[in-house]
Amino acid sequence: MKRRYEPFISDENFSNADAVFDCIGDPPEERFDLAFCGSLLEKQYKPTLSENKKEPTKLLTWNANSFLLRIKNNWAEFTKFIESFDPDVIAIQEVRMPAAGSKCAPKNPRELKDDTSSSREEKLVVTRALSNPPFKNYNVWWSLSDSKYAGTALFIKKCFQPRKVSFSLDAKGSKHERDGRVILAEFETFRILNTYVPNNGWKEEESSFPRRRKWDKRMQEFVLATSDKPLIWCGDLNVSHEDIDVSHPEFFSAAKLNGYIPLNKEDCGQPGFTLAERRRFGGILKEGKLVDAYRFLHKDSDMECGFSWSGNPVGKYRGKRMRIDYFIVSEKLKDRIVSCEMHGHGIELDGFYGSDHCPVSLELSEKDADAKQD
Repeated sequence: MKRRYEPFISDENFSNADAVFDCIGDPPEERFDLAFCGSLLEKQYKPTLSENKKEPTKLLTWNANSFLLRIKNNWAEFTKFIESFDPDVIAIQEVRMPAAGSKCAPKNPRELKDDTSSSREEKLVVTRALSNPPFKNYNVWWSLSDSKYAGTALFIKKCFQPRKVSFSLDAKGSKHERDGRVILAEFETFRILNTYVPNNGWKEEESSFPRRRKWDKRMQEFVLATSDKPLIWCGDLNVSHEDIDVSHPEFFSAAKLNGYIPLNKEDCGQPGFTLAERRRFGGILKEGKLVDAYRFLHKDSDMECGFSWSGNPVGKYRGKRMRIDYFIVSEKLKDRIVSCEMHGHGIELDGFYGSDHCPVSLELSEKDADAKQD
């Protein structure tokens, strides 16, 4: 007896168009109605909201604390989060994957290392993860360190084409920042800057206080030199600006490493919460006419969801939290801020996806919509 199929129309979106092409290839007596197949194709490939926008308006930043480990251990949960939030841009810090290039040879910070069996295997894990939805819908730019340290990545939906992507705070931006700490994407009406700011450290040594002072000075010079176009600065900025940005101000102010006390009182305390860092950060915001998007919307303390970094659940840092991941925007953009949220909560690191940082999001209203309201 011949089988007959009645078309069943569902309100649910198809995850792919396999059913459509399968039905077309069936014998005539077993085919779906071709008009119905066409309707499936139209439904499957209708333009998304992002494709109707001129520039990105939904952004996400996350210090992954090893992108490879997150793929191996937390990818299913993080993928569901990305599918749900559907950001136009994803800024990643602490990629911790080395740049391409063999030992003692020049490195290529734009490419993942693949000249050893282990690095080839790691690269394959990453490329496979990124070849599936939703990540296959993004172009990705890497800025990587020579070793498994630091590094950043910037994912931008393919429907948005930046005019230029560079990798340095310097005006020309021809070279990559040391340790792959910067990716700068320029669009028609604004720039997006993804940074992994160096940790201040605990001591007056080259890799600690002096390094951070130099960075802050260069950052201030950068925001002044690029004031011709509004800026969206995001990432792990490694500073908690105000007392409200940490869970235990007294604890962090008194923190020290192995009993060491810096000579300058402004350098005392937890890296990221010293008076010197906070003062310099405030100066960058003031001189650059920049606004902390989260604090612009959230004036009060939130002990549950107001922090982006959480200490180890075991030990003296249990329950100690800081807000060190930001979206900083030019004052010209502040009236377009729709939301800026932390997506993790609690001392058990819910919504952190295996990292010690949680994702932070920013949503802006569209410029054209604002223009119509004026």
